[in-house]
Amino acid sequence: MEETEVEDILDDWFIDSLKMYKDLHVYQLEHPTQVIEWTSEKTVCVAGYTPAKNEILELRLPMRLFAEENKGLCAERDFKVVHGGFTDGPVRCLTHIPGTRCVVTNDGLSSSLQVWDLGGDDSDVIRRTRSIEGRRRVSVGGSRIAAQLSTQPQVLHGAQSSDVLLTDLSSGQTLYKLAETDSADPLSSLQFVGDSVFLVGCCNGNIYVSDTRTSEAPQFSPPPASSGKSVLWWTDASSSPDLSSCRVIRLSSSGQAVVSDLRNPGKAVCQAQLDSETRCLSLGVQVSWAPALDDCIAVSGLSGAVQIYDTSLWKMEPQEAQLLFEHRGHVVSSQTQNHHDVFITSHVWHPVRPRTLLSAASDGSVHVWDWVDPVSC
Repeated sequence: MEETEVEDILDDWFIDSLKMYKDLHVYQLEHPTQVIEWTSEKTVCVAGYTPAKNEILELRLPMRLFAEENKGLCAERDFKVVHGGFTDGPVRCLTHIPGTRCVVTNDGLSSSLQVWDLGGDDSDVIRRTRSIEGRRRVSVGGSRIAAQLSTQPQVLHGAQSSDVLLTDLSSGQTLYKLAETDSADPLSSLQFVGDSVFLVGCCNGNIYVSDTRTSEAPQFSPPPASSGKSVLWWTDASSSPDLSSCRVIRLSSSGQAVVSDLRNPGKAVCQAQLDSETRCLSLGVQVSWAPALDDCIAVSGLSGAVQIYDTSLWKMEPQEAQLLFEHRGHVVSSQTQNHHDVFITSHVWHPVRPRTLLSAASDGSVHVWDWVDPVSC
């Protein structure tokens, strides 16, 4: 692509972005990240995934993003590194322990965990404090990690459906083990949906729902019917104070999206076919419910963009899903020669701001953006 053509594309997108975004800020990492985790409403933790040494950073978002009035008068318009350190290898999974200054990571190569102290006002260094040995020395894809606010810091973790454990971070003691399942399926997701209830999502589309207070076998649901033989699945459950209103979405590598009720995950409530570009599946697909915007999901990995959909428009019968919004900023603003080489590596919704998301791409770019509802334009 000629330089003049690239400049024209950038100019057109910049003009369009003035109408599409309430806020848009860009940061450039030395190496790309596959993890973005909130440590507070204004800070996130990121880390690289190169085979050798990587940075692990806590970034403070631009303060201009949070200015309700007179944004133009806010001097701080850039991301700021507030704490930092180095890892000895890649970071493929990272979870913050609520109520603490700790994060737990996994390298994607084994099921072992690394525990990190993010530092405080007296130190800007992120340091590793301990490791927790996993059940598998070699694990393709590594472990998934989940945590929630508790009296004693603890994490739910596992690489396969047969080895999901709840571990006390202070002592390393195993507090709970998922009852034996019929198979050892690699995990694509792991998350708490209640105080003790959690959801296990497997790469083959199987899901398990279980409770850490009981040793009973988990509730099992097989994958939705699919036309492909080698289809991979990713899963997410909506955050809800009442489990009866919790919804589960399963998204396949072919773009098939199926929504169900947590109480009956095997029965589809609605479904749709999303537009997909399979060449962008380098690091997998990610799907996530908006915590503060009813019925909306964000999807990345099916294309070079982050796509927003409103699932309330979906029906029982499969249909082509209509985009509500699409963030193409990473591809458009990429400094590589071939824009199609850039793909999204991670995205996350802001916990309380309805239309604010962070996204990261394979070129090391990190964007925070507050999109404008096209219906209200």
